[in-house]
Amino acid sequence: MKQTAIALLFATFLSLSSLSAQGLVQDPFLQWMDRIAQQQLQRRENAIAEIHTVADAERRKKLVRESLLEILGGLPDYNGPLNPRVTGRIQNESFTIEKVIFESLPGFFVTANLYRPNRPGRYPAVLLQSGHTQEGKPEPQRLAANLALKGFVALAFDPIGQGEREQTFDPQLQGPLAGWSVNEHIHAGAQSLLIGEGVGRYFIWDAKRALDYLLSRPDVDATRIGAAGCSGGGALTTFIGALDPRVKAVVPACYPNSYRVLFAGPDPDSEMSFPDFLASGLDTADFVELSAHAPWLIQATEHDYFTPAGAKLVYEEVRRWYALYGAEDKVRFFIGSGPHGTPLESREAIYEWMIRWLKDGQGDFHEQPVRLYTNHELLVTPTGRVEDEPGSRKLYQLILADFRAKKRQGTIPELRAELWKLGIPTEGSSPEVKAWDESNGPEGRRQHIKFESEPGVEIEGKLYLPTSPGRKPAVLLVADKASYFLAASTETLAQRMAKKGRVVLALEPRDSPSGYDDRPFVGNWLANARANQIGRNLPAMRAHDILRGVDVLAARDDVDPASIRVAARGVKGIWLLLAAAADTRIRKVWLDRTPYSLRLALENSLNTGLFDAVIPGFALHWDLEDLTKAMGDRPVLWTEPTNWMGRIVPLGPPFRYRYVLGDTTDLADAQDNMYLDEFIK
Repeated sequence: MKQTAIALLFATFLSLSSLSAQGLVQDPFLQWMDRIAQQQLQRRENAIAEIHTVADAERRKKLVRESLLEILGGLPDYNGPLNPRVTGRIQNESFTIEKVIFESLPGFFVTANLYRPNRPGRYPAVLLQSGHTQEGKPEPQRLAANLALKGFVALAFDPIGQGEREQTFDPQLQGPLAGWSVNEHIHAGAQSLLIGEGVGRYFIWDAKRALDYLLSRPDVDATRIGAAGCSGGGALTTFIGALDPRVKAVVPACYPNSYRVLFAGPDPDSEMSFPDFLASGLDTADFVELSAHAPWLIQATEHDYFTPAGAKLVYEEVRRWYALYGAEDKVRFFIGSGPHGTPLESREAIYEWMIRWLKDGQGDFHEQPVRLYTNHELLVTPTGRVEDEPGSRKLYQLILADFRAKKRQGTIPELRAELWKLGIPTEGSSPEVKAWDESNGPEGRRQHIKFESEPGVEIEGKLYLPTSPGRKPAVLLVADKASYFLAASTETLAQRMAKKGRVVLALEPRDSPSGYDDRPFVGNWLANARANQIGRNLPAMRAHDILRGVDVLAARDDVDPASIRVAARGVKGIWLLLAAAADTRIRKVWLDRTPYSLRLALENSLNTGLFDAVIPGFALHWDLEDLTKAMGDRPVLWTEPTNWMGRIVPLGPPFRYRYVLGDTTDLADAQDNMYLDEFIK
């Protein structure tokens, strides 16, 4: 790679970095993760710079393919029948639409619309991936219809969670409980990570099976297959173009971007991004380079959040890569007008690309007016939901079946070794503590403190210090608001404990505020996904933060280090269990309204805050009860255990439950004080 090219890329990256600099300043933890991501990306660029021959490139392609399949957990091992059916047809004077359903895996139905010319013959075909419209397959119908007019067969199918394949449909709501398709992808993404997989494997598999269906048709020329899509469809087009050599022309739009930009910017959701992706030395350009030298038209739009500048970083690297193969003419970069999407000029660029590479350049690339159909007219199934088909399975059931096939119960020594591998334990020495905003009251002093949990990661907390002299027992509370009207806030509990003569630290483990986008049920999925991309795990890092708080307490002159206890609510209790299983200095644990099992989250399509608890692959070997076993004889007070929708589950002893009577204010005080006394005595 020439020095001038490196300088140009670096200058482009600096300008892109400035676009998100303000957001990074407001989010120190994201800034910290981004530094790691950029270091990993720089190491990758250094490796790419050492590739000078086709032989070098082929060696890297082999490693890249192996890495991608490893971090996905492989693709499903299934070669069974598609069992395709055509459930109806729409025919007009210009083209015909066939309503198709097939099984990509047994009982896992895919609904699709196939557009074909009205004239008999054998045609090139284009697989169209839909973006994140809730309706799914109708989204690219203008593109599909025009391709049919130009002598192509086009297949548009519903991705998982979209169109007729919603995973959380509720008959009373008449819509998905998760809110919309991307949320369903995030839920499934967390479940897949629990068993060490990337949920993208199922999306890619659907696309591969859709190709199988196209190639099975007598009106399709199997040697001339293309793929195109925008946004989420652009991502899936990128993946299938990279991993399936049957695709001979590829046009991804409004997705291909370097993680130089994506990581701290519009980092895509679960099926569009892979765990350990950056830690494995990969970036988006690797997908294109993996298929060299198939023709790729990389598309962007002027005002897209998947920025043209970020797409250009991919294009510039790929162009140099293709030059090694003498195939520079097979990669092109196109910027359309407007925001995220495929405007007319972008669609016509797709027609032109497919005609050039799949029809020997014979045809008119200009778009023609076509009749468009409503979503209801294009439905394949009688009810508009594949779940009503006999034998239908949902994605969570596939993930659950994979879990059962791969599960191997681990031992407690293996668990302790895993906690060390995750970096949860500390060295035990206290970090430097900065204190400010001290106040005094009748029950003692309160001060804000701040310290580094690890280099570059600063966390905060509040210390509540009783006035009584001498060493005292201490309690670390994971900071939280009152999550239910029956539960006191962390502030209230800390004050009560301090009043009873305990040193209390209400700790706020690391977090990325920009990761919260107010979607229902998903929690801070984005911060967790970003951590996974760089090979770190956020629940484990938060458990480490808790133990750094224990280090702070244990080093204080007014604390008895042999009497430190910890408490947390909700999913934060899982971080606490990780910490307690790794460090015997924690003498007792109080969990309130914490889900009682990780594996339980595999049994439904919908969970609350699951990403905040996921350690990839952990559930294959252990569950939360194993963490309590790793604590030995140290007691755990577990009040009101819940499922993954926050509902209290009646499990009986050793779990404890509150009563519900008339005056909930008095009741909350009485019962919280009762459990508090039991916890600290």
